Amino acid sequence: MTGPDGVTPVARIPWHRSLLVRLLLTSVAIAVLSVGATAWLAVQLTTRAIQEERGQVLSDDSDILRRLSGYAAAHPDWDGVTSTVDTLSRNLDRRVALTTAGGRLIADSAASGTALPARASATVDPLRTDTYTEPGAQLAGIDPRAVGPYRLSSGEVSEVSAAARRRVACLTKFGGGGHTERMPSGRTVAVADGTSAAVVAQCADATDDAVMPSERTALVALGKLMTGCLQGDFKELPKVDPTLGALFGDDVVPGISDRTIGDQQTQNCLDSARRTQLDSYVAPPATLYLGDREQQRSGFDLSSANQNKIIGVTGLVLAVTIALTALVAVRLVRPLRALTAAARQPPEHHARVDVTTKDETGFLAAAFNDLTARREQMEAQRKAMVSDIAHELRTPLTNIRGWLEVTRDGLLDPDPGLIASLHDEALQLQHIIDDLRDLAAGDAGTVRLHREPLAADELIGQVAAAHRSRAEAAAVHLRAEAGPGLWMDADPVRMRQVLGNLVSNALRHTPARGTVTLSAWHTADEAVLTVRDTGHGIAPEDLPHVFERFWRAEKSRSRRTGGSGLGLSIVRQFVEAHDGTVTVDSTPGSGAVFTVRLPRVPEPAEPRP
Repeated sequence: MTGPDGVTPVARIPWHRSLLVRLLLTSVAIAVLSVGATAWLAVQLTTRAIQEERGQVLSDDSDILRRLSGYAAAHPDWDGVTSTVDTLSRNLDRRVALTTAGGRLIADSAASGTALPARASATVDPLRTDTYTEPGAQLAGIDPRAVGPYRLSSGEVSEVSAAARRRVACLTKFGGGGHTERMPSGRTVAVADGTSAAVVAQCADATDDAVMPSERTALVALGKLMTGCLQGDFKELPKVDPTLGALFGDDVVPGISDRTIGDQQTQNCLDSARRTQLDSYVAPPATLYLGDREQQRSGFDLSSANQNKIIGVTGLVLAVTIALTALVAVRLVRPLRALTAAARQPPEHHARVDVTTKDETGFLAAAFNDLTARREQMEAQRKAMVSDIAHELRTPLTNIRGWLEVTRDGLLDPDPGLIASLHDEALQLQHIIDDLRDLAAGDAGTVRLHREPLAADELIGQVAAAHRSRAEAAAVHLRAEAGPGLWMDADPVRMRQVLGNLVSNALRHTPARGTVTLSAWHTADEAVLTVRDTGHGIAPEDLPHVFERFWRAEKSRSRRTGGSGLGLSIVRQFVEAHDGTVTVDSTPGSGAVFTVRLPRVPEPAEPRP
């Protein structure tokens, strides 16, 4: 169904039939499939590896810290640690970097200039962190490998080693068992394997676990360091470090009275004294940074099986994507190809396409068919217009030519009546030409309007006065109804022509003793001008064609009532040029009403001269 202007209104497409919605759903389906497949593959390939690597990385990092802490415990500085750092990095595939507490770089397995990891992993300080006693842990305390002055000489090592072997032999002799263990200081100790306490005590008496001279010298120095810390003396001090394998005797630190190691103050003094004693034998504290060995690498290695899984899933996703895209593309392209084929047909065929869908392509096909119908209609109107123009011009020209030929041949004298008839025909030609010129200007958008404030009552009065004599000659009563105060911004000449055409049309179709009424009234923002007649009216099927060019309700094309068939078309052109509208309403047998609506303006501040 077409609207008043002959254009089919655009219907709203249901959302579930919209091509845009279907394309979006297709894209979402492909994206969901791809993300799901990728997520599944990633989970399958990485979950187990992450679980396995997490423990391995923690173990490796703990081992790195343990080995660097052992290096610090055995060396007074970090000068030779570079080779150790490179070996750890290469063997464990980790980046290892050491800096001083102030941030100065000591050693780094990465290339020069590579930024350090954002966070430090640990602090390497053998005097405050024990990474040796319990593997994988960081215990508060002094690393047992920090032996310093307690390290035995080669002769002492041989002596304590022989004593340890004798003790193991004793344990074995009396039905028990044991083995020897080497301590970081070089001392070898005997360890009982499931032996009773009595046997252990008996074998302990058999062999004296004596303190070596090197240890005695270090212990005396330790006692002096503790003396300044403690408030008072103590008689005996249990062994300070299990790695020493000996007890302090009363003669080790003479003059120290009754105190036990269980006292917290004594323990704190002992720890402080040992750190002071060992400080010169260990490397200063350092900050440890751990990370990927190659921070710049952008990929990772996969096994052949994992690569095959990735290729298979990628191929499946690609195949599904191609299939869905091809399906949507075929359904989309098929009607477009039909439209293309129809558009390439010769213009005179007015080809149409079948509307098979109710989405955007279906609406496009329907719009194409509407456009074809309008083009066919316009072509018919163009042909009819050419024929009408030829007819309208032929009649007066034929009359003029006939009278002139008769006069030329001497068959008729050029009397005033003949001259008046020829003049009327010439005026009719001029009227048709002027109307065509006005229509052409309107089509080209070159109609010149000289707008000014125009009072509606003055306009109605002027038009009524101009057509009064013609109305009286036709025995038609012409009335004008307009109150003051209604103003428009319009071209007075063009608006008189508009109302004049409407009044002439009304007078032409109103019988004798009928009435033609011009009136003016207003709404909130519009000035409304109407021309009402009491003629025979217009049939409903003819109303859409009233403003068409050369259209007449009289199909015989009789010119008995006069007119060129262009007046109402000119009315519409001029009203639309004023940003207004013109409509017609009619009931057969009750006349017709033509309504012109124009923008209303306030009354001017100063009256027109």
